[in-house]
Amino acid sequence: MTQPFRFEDLPGRPCPIAASLELVGERWSLLVIREVSLGNHRFSEIARGTGAPRDRLSARLSALVAAGVLERRPYSTAPPRSGYHLTAAGWDLMPALQALLQWGNRWLAEEPPVLLRHAPEGHEPHQVDAAWVCRTCGEPVAGSRVERVLTPAGRRLSGVPAGDDDRDR
Repeated sequence: MTQPFRFEDLPGRPCPIAASLELVGERWSLLVIREVSLGNHRFSEIARGTGAPRDRLSARLSALVAAGVLERRPYSTAPPRSGYHLTAAGWDLMPALQALLQWGNRWLAEEPPVLLRHAPEGHEPHQVDAAWVCRTCGEPVAGSRVERVLTPAGRRLSGVPAGDDDRDR
């Protein structure tokens, strides 16, 4: 995955959230990822599903391909045409989209227009709810029990000398 910017060049606190938002933090990027994840791979399908202006959609698709979130795959040689598909980096954004869907259903909709259903083999289908769970111990994570710790790279980017307490920065 190419990095279209450097953490040092971002305004404010340099962090992965700011860097992620630099790439996918505007409406059209996330809607493109949603459409491709739903199986809409052609430009016309993505345009219809997002409602994005064609020039803006073209720019977003190019940026997402350049960043390694999407890849182009040919589906026709005459005329030459390619579709867009999620890479591993693109699929890793699905929990973020699920969280936005769940938040929108809870806080913006009188009645949820879309739910996600999980239908594993051997179990009854059921609604999926995003939850923050620790992969190591399996416990649900409460925001108040999470501590932010700067790595050596984070200390360098923030100008924090080694050994300084970084919890309030």
